[in-house]
Amino acid sequence: MKKSIAGLVLALAISTPVLASPLGFTYETVWTHSASGAEIVAYDSLSERFFVTNSSNDGLDVINAKTGAHISSVSLGGSPNSVAIKNGIVAVAVEAPTKTDNGQVMLFNASEAVNGTPTIHSVTVGALPDMLTFTPDGHRIIVANEGEEKKGIDPNGTVSIVDISSGINTATVESIGFTAYDGDEAALNARGVRIFPNKTASQDLEPEYIALSKDGSKAFVTLQENNTLAIIDLNDTSKAPTLISLGSKDHSLPGQGIDGSDKDGVNQVNTFNELRGLYQPDAIASYNVAGKDFFITANEGDTRDEDKRLSKLTLDPTIFPNAAELQKKGVLGRLKVSSIDGDIDGDGDLDQLFSYGARSFSIFDEDGQLVWDSGDQIEQLIIDLFPSFWADGREDNKGPEPEGVAILQIMDHWLAFIGLERSSAVMVFDVTDPNSPFFIDLMANFGDVSPEGLLTLSSAESFDDANYLIVANEVSGTTTLYRVSIPEPSVLALFFLGLLPLGYKQFRRS
Repeated sequence: MKKSIAGLVLALAISTPVLASPLGFTYETVWTHSASGAEIVAYDSLSERFFVTNSSNDGLDVINAKTGAHISSVSLGGSPNSVAIKNGIVAVAVEAPTKTDNGQVMLFNASEAVNGTPTIHSVTVGALPDMLTFTPDGHRIIVANEGEEKKGIDPNGTVSIVDISSGINTATVESIGFTAYDGDEAALNARGVRIFPNKTASQDLEPEYIALSKDGSKAFVTLQENNTLAIIDLNDTSKAPTLISLGSKDHSLPGQGIDGSDKDGVNQVNTFNELRGLYQPDAIASYNVAGKDFFITANEGDTRDEDKRLSKLTLDPTIFPNAAELQKKGVLGRLKVSSIDGDIDGDGDLDQLFSYGARSFSIFDEDGQLVWDSGDQIEQLIIDLFPSFWADGREDNKGPEPEGVAILQIMDHWLAFIGLERSSAVMVFDVTDPNSPFFIDLMANFGDVSPEGLLTLSSAESFDDANYLIVANEVSGTTTLYRVSIPEPSVLALFFLGLLPLGYKQFRRS
């Protein structure tokens, strides 16, 4: 049988390690800045500085973008959850001392932060402002107010629109909530929008993260614990947000498996009947291909203490005749699953099992419909190619936890960077064709633990015409800048031609 061209390409990839990364993608660590509490990072192109939230000192660290040197710290008087910058304006989401109270968005000019004492203007938004982003024109700031419950107090989850078109000292605030859905909780649950028992929709729906359409007309908001996406029409805020349930991943299907045990003595992805994974994305990012908006989600998963180990729950004996086997700790017994989802017939036992997070990233279109999902690729790739990055001990609880996502265009390629909180690494995928992404590389820097906030800089906006990824790592408190690149097509072609004889020789031997 003749060997195909595809086989030759595979032989090249195997025989030539440098070809392991498609497109000739490369990265290098430029610098690492160390400080406790680093979580979210923003960039000001005018002053060429990074601003990093620091929860340990209730402020922001200002860092020289070229060298990583600390310039100053800005005190905010409260815990910062997010920072964004546009046209020299810094916006910071700051939660209240009592997190169920309304929080603040603090605004100041980046140019004034060199000595750490800028003039700060603040506006009141909803409870627990968790993430914010500017509209493309820089006139508005869209804020996700999570409104988490604490000590029996459960404020409404809302999205605030801060208008700074007339200046930051005259900013105005409009809030969008979910009261239009109060009374429809049973119908929402039937549609797959997770509303917890004895909660109103307006209380229970909790905005987590926001991405905007290219023209700034729509906000796509992840409601993580609710396993739902909310779409807000920013041109007509009188409309109730559209709610789209994200459904669940069928872990019985090939390519959608899971490693569900930390006590089986092996790292191995398997499929299981009646086990489904709630997508529950944290971060979301947008990009536009051929005039169409697409949105990428990092499907981390999250709970509100309703999770239980599978071994502690009662399974329907007809659907699960093998319950005793499944509930062994070396199979799925230690897997955390929902105790409030899956009782389909209402008889008190579980007919389906729902675990937290899809252990993947997904691509959705502008209508919120699923276009593509990475399935079990993340776990499989780590097992097969990067075993030292396996999130050991987390198999029973959300695995590597894809949490952050950032997107970068280099030439005609769109790259998605997926931060893996528990693996302390970033996976890179080419998502130029939203229907057919492919894996490129895994990035990591020794000493960085638990990537939280990811930000990309294109050559057009960076300080030296190169492309960059910057990552704030929550546990280690480090912030690392990577230079990333793809060679020009002509250079890559010469590169492949130069290696062709070597690859062909190896191919002939196989």
